[in-house]
Amino acid sequence: MATNQAKRTSRGEASAPGIPHDEISRIIRGEHNAPHGVLGAHPVVGGVVVRVFHPDATKADVLVGNEVHACEEVDGGLFSVVIEGASLPLPYRVRFGFATGAVWEHDDPYRFLPTLGDLDLHLFNEGKHRSLYNVMGAHVRVLDGVQGVSFAVWAPNARRVSVVGDFCHWDGRIFPMRQLGSSGVYELFVPGIGAGALYKFEIKTHAGAIRIKADPFGQAMELPPGTASRVTTSSYVWGDGSWMTARAKRNMHREPMSTYEVHLGSWARVTEENNRPLTYRELAVKLVDHVKKLGFTHIELMPVAEHPFSGSWGYQVSGYYAPTARYGTPDDFRYFVDVCHQNGIGVIVDWVPAHFPKDDFALARFDGTALFEHEDPRRGEHPDWGTLIFNYGRAEVRAFLMANALYWLKELHIDGLRVDAVASILYLDYSRKEGEWLPNAYGGRENLEAVSFLRELNATVYEEAPGCMMIAEESTAWGGVSGSQEHGGLGFTFKWNMGWMHDTLKFFQKDPIHRQHHHDELTFAMIYEYTERFVMPLSHDEVVHGKGSLLSRMPGDDWQRFANLRLLLSYQFTRPGKVLLFMGAELAQEREWNHEQSLDWHLLGDPMRQAYYRFVGDLCAVYRATPAMWRDDHDPHGYVWIDGGDRHNSVLTYARRSGDQHVIVVLNMTPVPRTDYRIGAMRRGHYVERFSSDRPEYGGSQVATPRDLWTDDVPWHGQAQSLNLQLPPLGCLVLEPVD
Repeated sequence: MATNQAKRTSRGEASAPGIPHDEISRIIRGEHNAPHGVLGAHPVVGGVVVRVFHPDATKADVLVGNEVHACEEVDGGLFSVVIEGASLPLPYRVRFGFATGAVWEHDDPYRFLPTLGDLDLHLFNEGKHRSLYNVMGAHVRVLDGVQGVSFAVWAPNARRVSVVGDFCHWDGRIFPMRQLGSSGVYELFVPGIGAGALYKFEIKTHAGAIRIKADPFGQAMELPPGTASRVTTSSYVWGDGSWMTARAKRNMHREPMSTYEVHLGSWARVTEENNRPLTYRELAVKLVDHVKKLGFTHIELMPVAEHPFSGSWGYQVSGYYAPTARYGTPDDFRYFVDVCHQNGIGVIVDWVPAHFPKDDFALARFDGTALFEHEDPRRGEHPDWGTLIFNYGRAEVRAFLMANALYWLKELHIDGLRVDAVASILYLDYSRKEGEWLPNAYGGRENLEAVSFLRELNATVYEEAPGCMMIAEESTAWGGVSGSQEHGGLGFTFKWNMGWMHDTLKFFQKDPIHRQHHHDELTFAMIYEYTERFVMPLSHDEVVHGKGSLLSRMPGDDWQRFANLRLLLSYQFTRPGKVLLFMGAELAQEREWNHEQSLDWHLLGDPMRQAYYRFVGDLCAVYRATPAMWRDDHDPHGYVWIDGGDRHNSVLTYARRSGDQHVIVVLNMTPVPRTDYRIGAMRRGHYVERFSSDRPEYGGSQVATPRDLWTDDVPWHGQAQSLNLQLPPLGCLVLEPVD
């Protein structure tokens, strides 16, 4: 190899004119926030000066093509050489030598231009960068023919930020990053590394403390309990094009929506392999087959963004852009979503923008200051959950969350986000005593910045990801959660009906002999039914913390408990609103849910549960095949009381309708069969029993109910015609007119 050793210069000359000694000292001390101003290639009279740094190196060479230019040490691991006659841009490599005899040769990170443009930085600082995930975080790129990874992180109050990882022995002195103007964004392109590399950011705060942080924008993370971020790329080829095209045109308000809520880690486990949970790819076969067999339209996943503590069920997120590594890679997760779509099943993910944990490796006091959270604990800390609350008034935080929502919907093909704990976002005094919260500018308790954020979030999602849903878990009487923004609403697609869930379960837990005194607990929900567009959940929250399973809360002997549970689900599926059911309910599980154990799949060997499982599948099928049960869910036209006042017999009768089609639903909430029970009929002629929860094949009674009925010219319940019925005990009948 040809060698051309540059003319040696003194230490002062080697540093090159215009570089104060303090700049060099900051590099050596690891406190420089703009290292590219010192390191890398810079023009000088007659050529180019190249400065490189490694605190442990004893020598350094700059390699330009076949030429080797020996460097002179300036001070403390900083080396310099002037390459006479050279000009910029100058492609070169660096070769460091060490006292041990080891050699490290690589392309110099400090010779590359920034990977974020001025527009990226402007949009981020304005809170308007909708595809922020494409420029922040870690991305495998090829710059000037060199492959490597670009890193970018927001840490505006840091004294210095470095990227650290396996590739530099986690030494924060090796790869300090440059701050891009006044944006607060630090950036560096590190050549020679690629997908799979583990990394974090080492931040030196203004107080001089060192903080080692996972990447807020990291799209993959190390398997817990490890906490490093992982460089990732996607080679996945989607096969759900037809689904995605149709999704953009969907209006879920007028489509059937029966959702199976799942905690992936405890749906099923492999006991012979140390009780491990199934992987995303295994779930794509087994879970999808199960949901398709039952006939649910959607799967809702409890949070799958990376989280350090399994006991949080995913609701304390440390990696907002990273599907948890517990079940596989991000491409494995894509495969799961793709298989769902190819089997006609939508996917909803629980999303947690309300709070985040205090774990020191994650978002908390990220750059030594309250960056993502409020500084004042009266705004920035959640007293119940021991977590931190996002600062919704900060533009960059809004951009982080907004882009995160779009990442799941657009890049991972998720069909909807169920936004967790919306009430805690909306109210400044949520779960706080007097004196523990700060009022808004008008003296009120509404979090005006959060309201603005949620409205902007929903509007952005509908614009950027048409056909996707935003579903609020909101437990108060805040008006217009699912109302249009034109009329002052927040603009969510749906709101969980928590009041219905609590009232209904309270009613069904009562002994039937007492239900006549609590009739209003069932009918009350219709008073406010059309104030929002509701989802009716029987969710995970109702089968934990000592509440027991749904079956265990039903009164009576075993037969009555199963009949009550069938009646509960029949009521849920036939009243207005979309439907959500937590996993395990289809098995009539006795014990309450445990996130560390599999569902009790062995129960399907029990004939009673086989019958009940058949019931759940048939109920889903009848629901999907009957537009009157869902097309006009949110229109008062879609529901008609026939008789909601028979509290003496604990019977409810109502009709669901869409256009000129309708079905009549009759619920008998007691174990007493009702003979010669007359109800008003909305149409003269022939009705058929479309569904009965009491059929023998479901484990029902031997009370026979006629499958074909004809109306009588007997006025009843305000109708000119009526039907004379035999009501089964603890049963639901669905009657449909036949043309």
